[in-house]
Amino acid sequence: MGSGANLDRVGDHGRMRQLVPVEELIKGRHFDQEIIVLCVRWYLSYKLSYRDLVAMMGERGIGLAHTTILRWVQHYTPEFEKRWKRYARSVGGSWRCDETYIKVKGAWLYLYRAVDKAGKTVDFYLSRKRDVNAAKAFFRKAMLEQRTPTKITLDAYAASHRAVADLKEAAELPKRVQVRSCKYLNNIIEQDHRRCIVRRARHLAAQESCEDRGTFCTAR
Repeated sequence: MGSGANLDRVGDHGRMRQLVPVEELIKGRHFDQEIIVLCVRWYLSYKLSYRDLVAMMGERGIGLAHTTILRWVQHYTPEFEKRWKRYARSVGGSWRCDETYIKVKGAWLYLYRAVDKAGKTVDFYLSRKRDVNAAKAFFRKAMLEQRTPTKITLDAYAASHRAVADLKEAAELPKRVQVRSCKYLNNIIEQDHRRCIVRRARHLAAQESCEDRGTFCTAR
């Protein structure tokens, strides 16, 4: 069965789950499929606002309202993400973890994130508090979605180290997992907390309900 990292990609009989064709998802829309997919992909891939995309489409002779693109992004991102995940490379086993403070819909929250050594995002989690319980919730969620790490690099914040120790003691995390605290190794994620990454995290948080993420947010 392997690590189980790709179990979400297969059905009950071990076959790849069938997804609704993109043509069916976009059927009945006023704009062509290529325009919708392009706008959503560009918004998610680059540091662009909705109004930036309106201007870019206008230069190509396509008149759009920024609210139209916003609705496309909110509606299609979850479906497109399912497709991208089917072909995405799984994250590595060496996680670099950190947390920062961001404002989401007027509320200040702690953003917990982890990336592998190649900079690929492992997972993220939003919490009202920065404490042991929040760190545990983040690690539990990350391990549920991804493979179990072999190494975890943390900053000097004691609550994160305590959370990992408690998870090991409860056998939720294998004792063989190596825990490190190294500023040099964590540079990759600290640099990743730049404005565009925080902006994307806010957007993702705005699309997910508090119940789904186990977090506090005024998402919708």
